[in-house]
Amino acid sequence: MAEQKRLRVGILGAGEVAQVIHLPTLTLLSSLFTLISICDISLQTALHCATKFHIPHHTTFAPELLTHPSVDVVFVLTSDEYHAPYTIAALRAGKHVFVEKPLTLSLPSAHSLLAAEASAPNGARVFVGYMRRYAPSFVRAFHTEVHSIPRILYARVRDIIGPNAYFVGQSGTVPIRLADFPEGADVERRDRVGALVQEAWEGKEVTPERMAYTRFLGGLGSHDLSLMRETLGGLPERVDAVAVHPPFYNALMTYRNRRGGKEAFAVMYESGVDDVPRFEAHVAVYGEKKSVEIRYDTPYVKGLPVVVVVEEKGEGGEKVRREVMNSYEDAYTAEMRELWGCLVEGRECKTTVRDAVEDLRLFDMMYKAYDGQMGVNDKFEEKVADV
Repeated sequence: MAEQKRLRVGILGAGEVAQVIHLPTLTLLSSLFTLISICDISLQTALHCATKFHIPHHTTFAPELLTHPSVDVVFVLTSDEYHAPYTIAALRAGKHVFVEKPLTLSLPSAHSLLAAEASAPNGARVFVGYMRRYAPSFVRAFHTEVHSIPRILYARVRDIIGPNAYFVGQSGTVPIRLADFPEGADVERRDRVGALVQEAWEGKEVTPERMAYTRFLGGLGSHDLSLMRETLGGLPERVDAVAVHPPFYNALMTYRNRRGGKEAFAVMYESGVDDVPRFEAHVAVYGEKKSVEIRYDTPYVKGLPVVVVVEEKGEGGEKVRREVMNSYEDAYTAEMRELWGCLVEGRECKTTVRDAVEDLRLFDMMYKAYDGQMGVNDKFEEKVADV
């Protein structure tokens, strides 16, 4: 029996998500992946991870990893503002790319990624890391149960979580944080973020509120809104209203059923971060006689189940409640198996650059709703002042 191909991986960015999630997961999936090189702006962090995870090559010079002859796929795990330039550089070097969400923070930046992938040598492809969409219970039970609802009446997307440190501290991974950064690194990062956020808001002033909103949607928000898009069949018809009160954010959207009379229904998105050690993340879909909800726990602790809860009206008029769990395999592991299948077996990839652009389009709809409301509020305050 021929030995199956192992993808040779280069890790770009050795921070928390690398140390807690991707390096342990790739190590456990050693029959599918082998770690070749790791790069980080901090030499001591790169050296620590190379030693801990038995990676033969480490560097602080990104081009050295991007052009490494033994690397098949580059994992871009840097901060958000570097996702686009490093993904483009890897594609130009003919490397496949796994890039953590968000793909980037602005639509023009996303369009540059589409162009780079289209012209990439060696058929290089990009896989965007929306791991919740690969959870077995989402792919199987949740999709099946939602599809059985003839007409959706309402949906809710909720993600309210406590501090990451609480969960990371119980993950058993013991990540380190070192700060041997080159001089000027913070300034460069701040400038890159500012330029992207200004681009996202079409040249408007980058206020603290706009900055916080953009970073939040690119971070926690992209998990939920991407999941919502796949569940409900794409973008909403419109964003009716948003509420921006950091660190909490809300949006009311209008969707239409994809079947039958195409009736409209509302979707409420609510998300935020506080200091209570909780992880409350779910998508719920309501029909006339049935509701379906998928519940996620923290991904930092392996083996916690993703559960689908179904409540429906029974034949005798009683409430029937059941829980479905397709697998204990965590979403990150399932995602890595799918990545391998896409790049080695040629499977179709669902979390592509083109798919991720839809998140940026939705963010843009939300930004425009915010600006529209702020304009109305300003006029209202002016009228009140004149009274």
